[in-house]
Amino acid sequence: MINIYEAKAKNQQKSLVVVVFFFIFVGLCIYILGRAFAIYTGYEPGGLGFVGIALVISGMMSFTGYYFSDRIILTISGAREADRKKDFNFYTIAENLSLATGLPKPKLYLIEDSAPNAFATGRDPEHAVICATTGLIEKLNRTELEGVIAHEITHIRDYDTRLMSVVSVLVGVVALLGDWFLRVSFRGRRDKGEGNLGAIMIILGLLFAILSPLIAQLIQLAISRRREFMADAGSVEVTRQPDGLISALKKLAADYEPLEAANKATAHLYIINPFKEKGHGSVGIFANLFNTHPPLDERIKALEAMT
Repeated sequence: MINIYEAKAKNQQKSLVVVVFFFIFVGLCIYILGRAFAIYTGYEPGGLGFVGIALVISGMMSFTGYYFSDRIILTISGAREADRKKDFNFYTIAENLSLATGLPKPKLYLIEDSAPNAFATGRDPEHAVICATTGLIEKLNRTELEGVIAHEITHIRDYDTRLMSVVSVLVGVVALLGDWFLRVSFRGRRDKGEGNLGAIMIILGLLFAILSPLIAQLIQLAISRRREFMADAGSVEVTRQPDGLISALKKLAADYEPLEAANKATAHLYIINPFKEKGHGSVGIFANLFNTHPPLDERIKALEAMT
C-alpha cells in the first residue's frame, strides 16, 4: 500500500520524464530537419525559416482550439447547461469539490446520452467546464460521482489542457516539417559542398521526416495517459476515498455502450475511451501505444494500491 502523496509524486516523476523526453526529441527533430532544409535550399537560415513557418501555422491552429475549446467541444457534443435543481447531485458535488480545492466552480454541462462518461475542458480554471453524460449521473451513486468529478477538477487544477495544447503545437511543427522536407527532397538540392557531413544530414533528415511525426504522436499519447494516472491520484487526494473512483471506473468498464456524441477529436478529453474499444493479446498491447487512456484495469490497480 502507498499513500496518496507517494502515488502523486510517483506519477509526477513519470509524467515529467515523458514530457522532458518529448521536448528533447522535438528539439532534436527541429535541429535535424532544419539543417537538412538548409542543405537542400542552399541557404543556411532557410531551415530555421521553415521551422518558424511551421511553428506559426501549428501555433495558430492549436491556439484557436485552445482558446475556444470549451465552446467548440460543447457545440460538437450538443451539451446543455446543468441546472442546480434538476441536476442537484452533479451541481452540488462540483460546488463542494471546488471549495475543497480552492478553485472557481467550473461551468457545468450535460450531454443527453445513456453512456456514462465525463470530461473537462477550458483554457484555465477561470474558464473551465466540466461536462458529464446523463448516463453517468443516473448510473453512479453520489460517492462514485464525487470520484469522477474530482478527477476532472484535477485536470483543471493541473492545467492539463494547457500542457496538451503546447504538446499539440510541437507535434504539429514536427509533422509539418517532416511533410515539407519529403516534398522538397524530391526536387533535388543545390550543391554547397557539404561533403560527407551534408550527405549524413540528408539521410538523417529523411529518416526523421518519415519517423518523427509518428514517434512524436506516440509520445504525445503517452503524456496523455500519464496525465490520466495523475488525475486519478488527484481525485483521491481531493476526496480522500479511493473506493469512490475505483467503484466508478469498474462500472464504466462494465458498461459497453459507446458514446454517440464523441469523435476522434474529443475522445482524449473523456475520463475513459468513449468508443469502448478493447484489445486482446499482443495486438492489444501494441494498440495501447495509440490509446489516449491507459487500460482501466491498470488505473484500478493503481488506485487499489492506495486503499
